[in-house]
Amino acid sequence: MNSDIILGTRGSKLAMYQTTLVLNKLQNLFPDRNFKLKKIVTQGDKFLSEPLESSIEKGFFVKEIQDFLLNGEIDIAVHSLKDLPVDSHPDLTNTAILKRSDHRDSFLSIDQIPFQDIKPNSIIATSSNRRRAQILKLNPTLKVISIRGNIDTRLKKLDNGYCDGLVLAAAGLERLKLKDRVSNFFKEEQMLNAPGQGAIVIETRNEGAVKDLVLSLDHENTRNCVYHERLFLKTLEGGCTSPIGAYCKIENDLITLKGTVLSMDGKESITKELKKEYNSSVNIGIDLANLILNSGGDKILAETRSL
Repeated sequence: MNSDIILGTRGSKLAMYQTTLVLNKLQNLFPDRNFKLKKIVTQGDKFLSEPLESSIEKGFFVKEIQDFLLNGEIDIAVHSLKDLPVDSHPDLTNTAILKRSDHRDSFLSIDQIPFQDIKPNSIIATSSNRRRAQILKLNPTLKVISIRGNIDTRLKKLDNGYCDGLVLAAAGLERLKLKDRVSNFFKEEQMLNAPGQGAIVIETRNEGAVKDLVLSLDHENTRNCVYHERLFLKTLEGGCTSPIGAYCKIENDLITLKGTVLSMDGKESITKELKKEYNSSVNIGIDLANLILNSGGDKILAETRSL
């Protein structure tokens, strides 16, 4: 009799949904195996006073889960890719990346007023420096404040008057069937997503039969796209706290990568796009990062790091 294969997850509604999605996919593909879910409380869930992006950069949402994976208490870890630091653990592998969901950011307000119609001096809440900077670039009259908590908690804060509007990832709202709360989705030219946003990654130990099972879920196009987005981020040495956005797409043998670097207040920004014929030797993430650095992005990033 085969032993259980354990999937580890945070306990939030979104994390549970994503891990259950992976579990069901694996169970359908391998009905003779028994997959089970294990909830893990992370430091990021405990220390809500810590700024969210700082928690992500320190690995607070993934470290305990990775520790469980390393010591054999779980066999599979499921993460939102944008929460994973760009430097992988040497004994773990991002074995599969599911087909990407909606990569965009969304705006939510009490009366579903779209972002372009929001009044001056309105209070907009976000956990992200990237979103903060792009909000202020679009409308410098707004006041941007921090917010923590899961999606339900943030929506309750919006409904209770904590803020006039919220910016959240569209993918999470889609997965929790909350897209009806969205006032509008930001266009690419308005707000570039975080590298890897909208993608779910499945992490395993480097060796073992479980890795071979998980490989069957990998979506090649998504993997290639998010690889270059994260390579762009890594080359910039921006980390999760810097206002950096990137979106990559591969269509008709062409790869296109658009990236942006902003000052914290959104007053300074550099946005560039590269398009190349796609092949395995293309390093468009590095090329775009160097283009932005040489166009003044190095100065903007140096200023954000000094804050």
